[in-house]
Amino acid sequence: MTENRVMPEPLSTSPQPSDKATSLARLLPLAAVLAVIVAVFIFGLDEYLSFDMLSNHRQDLIQWTQENRLLSVVGFVAIYVLVVALSLPGATLLTLAGGFLFGTVETTIYVVVSATIGALGIFLITRYALADFFHAKTGDAGRKMEQGFRENALSYLLVLRLVPLFPFWLVNLVPALLGVPARTFVIGTFLGIIPGVAVYSSVGSGLGTVFDSGDAPDLGFIFEPEILGPLIGLAVLSLIPVIYKRYKIAKG
Repeated sequence: MTENRVMPEPLSTSPQPSDKATSLARLLPLAAVLAVIVAVFIFGLDEYLSFDMLSNHRQDLIQWTQENRLLSVVGFVAIYVLVVALSLPGATLLTLAGGFLFGTVETTIYVVVSATIGALGIFLITRYALADFFHAKTGDAGRKMEQGFRENALSYLLVLRLVPLFPFWLVNLVPALLGVPARTFVIGTFLGIIPGVAVYSSVGSGLGTVFDSGDAPDLGFIFEPEILGPLIGLAVLSLIPVIYKRYKIAKG
């Protein structure tokens, strides 16, 4: 008597429906961010973040800020967080406007805090939505890149934040894909943007004179040697731990 054996079905290597649903769910926060960005440009809301708008309404803004100090600070911080989290153009203008309305010291505090919060927001969204996809696509090369960056993440972040050659939004996204801890990202962002923010806030405090003369501020000032030099110097100092570590390894 022969026995009929039921052969087991081969395991499927294709993505299961639940996996696909999970992947799509992970993309929802990023899709929402992209939808808001598109809406901002479609409805022309980006036009409110312009030097002309600031110049034309500067007296109204000054008066409203003086009459509603707390509300103006809360509104400024909230708008700044959104601009950074959505990676919209206008953060530099907002910093200058803050210096114009609140002064150098206050604006530096408000901007550093709000920019760090906004950067952390898009950092977490990017990690949640794209980190697994990035690792799956890059394989061993991505893992090596991640390991190399994470070993000296704070130093590298400080350099990227201090030197004004790298787009702020890009420095928010790349560490999220390379597995940088959120705590390290926050510390590197908070400390790294202080010098640049202080410079822009100081320039903003003098915008009244610029607007009265009918001119627009030249944002290229950040690349002047007397400003860029110290920033690069701070960036080099941030790399000292990396250089020392590699020196010790080379010495054995």
